[in-house]
Amino acid sequence: MLKATGAAAGAAGIGAGVGATALASPALAAGSGFAHPGLLHTRTDLDRMAAKVKAGARPYTAGFAKLTANRHAQSSWRANPQATVYRGAGSPQSYAVLYNDIHAAYQNALRYHVSGETAHADTAVAILNAWSGKLTSIQGSADRFLAAGLYGYQFANAAELVRDHGDFALGRAQEVMRNVFHPLSDSFLSDHNGAVITNYWPNWDLTAIACVLATGIFCDDRAVVDRAVEYFKHGDGMGSVKHAIPVVHEDGLAEWVESGRDQGHSLLGVGLMGTVCEMAWNQGIDLYGYDDSRFLKGAQYVAKWSLGGDVPYTANTRKKGAIGGWSGSETAAEAAGVDPAMTRPVWAMIANHYTKRRGMSASYVTRAAAKAAPEGGGGDYGPNSGGYDQLGFGTLAFTRDRDRDPMDVAPSADPTGAASGGGARPQGGVSASASPAAGRDLAATGAEGVVGWAAAAGVSAVAGGLLMLRRRGRVRRGGAE
Repeated sequence: MLKATGAAAGAAGIGAGVGATALASPALAAGSGFAHPGLLHTRTDLDRMAAKVKAGARPYTAGFAKLTANRHAQSSWRANPQATVYRGAGSPQSYAVLYNDIHAAYQNALRYHVSGETAHADTAVAILNAWSGKLTSIQGSADRFLAAGLYGYQFANAAELVRDHGDFALGRAQEVMRNVFHPLSDSFLSDHNGAVITNYWPNWDLTAIACVLATGIFCDDRAVVDRAVEYFKHGDGMGSVKHAIPVVHEDGLAEWVESGRDQGHSLLGVGLMGTVCEMAWNQGIDLYGYDDSRFLKGAQYVAKWSLGGDVPYTANTRKKGAIGGWSGSETAAEAAGVDPAMTRPVWAMIANHYTKRRGMSASYVTRAAAKAAPEGGGGDYGPNSGGYDQLGFGTLAFTRDRDRDPMDVAPSADPTGAASGGGARPQGGVSASASPAAGRDLAATGAEGVVGWAAAAGVSAVAGGLLMLRRRGRVRRGGAE
């Protein structure tokens, strides 16, 4: 997988529940800029969280308790900035320092908005300023693209929450996004690290799309936002919506292509696509509803499958390798085995959008969200990097009352109402599957024959109590693994 080829306006935000007929905020409609805060959270969202927690409303209080209990959400956190961050084999990896500090900045900033305690805002600002004053490059193997995408969109979200703080170096943070994170993500969408277009599974593209979109919004750059939106809709790589979700069935479920690989990466991909959709929505761009809510159909499929349900899977063969170099192919024949205990903090955001904002049915997604609640964040899903791929805390941040805005269009017919997927097959997939591997990140790709490691590194299955991962036959993989 080319592993080593290279060493405020916020009140107008769509979080207020404006429907499809009035998606753009007044500022956007007038062409005068972007709503801020306006990445994963709008001013309306932040005010809702604070009011609900103050009132002692459930489940917000449970979600806030998860936040305040996290060691990253403490105002005593001190940053450890680096000039160069490395991720990937063959380099002195230091990316854990970056993602831990970013999650601390985000969690302190979110805690400030809910509680009003200024010490947390000051801590978030100090962390972000320290990094924007020192970070100059991200290096390593091909995994440097993952670092840029994941930690770029997360850095922007943390910074967006304190962009109006008097001590925050906004311009410097924008330069880090433009000059350090964004170039790698944009480059990956353009040439995929010199690989054939199908070499990388969807989550690689989705990290890059998330970073590019976040950069455009945070830096008020319409062309960059348009680039991300266009790729989401029509990109050639596997992370564009019709390649990540290639087959839609009559029952309303749509196959997530990476389910032929393993469960963990599929959960990661759904979380990343949801992140892209949410950030776009808050700027008046409805990717959630694009192509007859294709994302909902794919999320429903992954939710049902992850809960232990049978789902269909259409076998596909994708080309792999480097352009002008080694080449091969890989076939995913069936949906991989699952562990229903595996979880990621991705479902609350998706469930609340479709069921509360849009009034649609999302039965499997809703069940997955209830099972995962209250969602935590970085540090709650194990010590390794896979537990930091999402910012999390969706129970607190995305739980909402049913929107009843007169501008909303009539709820769409349920595209996923069928109780089961047709044509269930024996579970199988790309290669041999075993127990979750410790110390690995779900976005990563590598030479190991073990896939499907836990979404929350460090969470282990209870013997005899779960549907365990099944061993599957290895499929011949042309070239390196």
